[in-house]
Amino acid sequence: MAKSGIQYAVVDAFTAEPFKGNPAAVCLLEDAAKAADERWMQSVAAEFNLAETAFLLRDSSAAAAPRFQLRWFTPAAEVELCGHATLASAHFLFTSVLAEHETLIEFATKSGILTAEKVPAPASAAASGEGKLFIELDFPMIDLVDCHPAELPSIPQTLNGASVVSVQKSATAGDLIVELSSGKEVADIIPNIHEIKNCSGRGVVFTGPAPEGSGYDFFTRFFCPKLNIDEDPVCGSAHCVLAPFWGAKLGKQKLTAFQLIRMSSGISTERNITPGVGTCRQESANSGRSCRCDDWYPPSLAALRACFHS
Repeated sequence: MAKSGIQYAVVDAFTAEPFKGNPAAVCLLEDAAKAADERWMQSVAAEFNLAETAFLLRDSSAAAAPRFQLRWFTPAAEVELCGHATLASAHFLFTSVLAEHETLIEFATKSGILTAEKVPAPASAAASGEGKLFIELDFPMIDLVDCHPAELPSIPQTLNGASVVSVQKSATAGDLIVELSSGKEVADIIPNIHEIKNCSGRGVVFTGPAPEGSGYDFFTRFFCPKLNIDEDPVCGSAHCVLAPFWGAKLGKQKLTAFQLIRMSSGISTERNITPGVGTCRQESANSGRSCRCDDWYPPSLAALRACFHS
């Protein structure tokens, strides 16, 4: 008997146009044995060669909302949390797998139960929200912890003279969070990828205050060469750390973030993502453009809201 094929899709998250934003492959598995075969999933992720490949397996024991096991793999390793591939997975399920009346999905992950919910277009979307699918994800907020002095020596050399305000790390993935004095420095740095690869933790996040009048609160770039991602176009999990950091630092309950990536041409182009200190709203289809946090929630849950073309 011929083996059945695997249903999959490549979804561009955080962009209003095809072939932009941050792509993720999404594979829907029917066989529990495949979902337990880490070598096979790692090989598939390496074959896709995208920043993340998500693997879904339906959990038939769930009594209420549809529940899927969800795992994320880069071309080099499995990760415990990924924002853009979760958004891509939710979009794929809502548009291609589940019945139209389904409005809530639960994901069982290594970071706990995450939920994705179809929600009405926010008021800020106005007419631009018509005909688009808005998805709200509940993601954990992640604390920052102090770095050991041994983890810091390579940072100044990596930045080619940029002014470092502080260096901390995320409590989970161990990403180094490097605060620079300005968003312009974040945009302009050309870090030494080899030195970043030698840093502790998963990767290095550079962040700084956005220029006055820009309409944003802070700029971000994320480098993760250990996982074969020299620079990630949009990183949702990094903003689970940055949201409480900038919310406390700026004393603001509403935040708008701006993530950049330096292309081979040397031009910095925008990739936007919303931080989560409460409910985050995105205004443009399939993108994180002009995302804003509404309300302050002290508990350790943040919501990322993404909208996609239906």
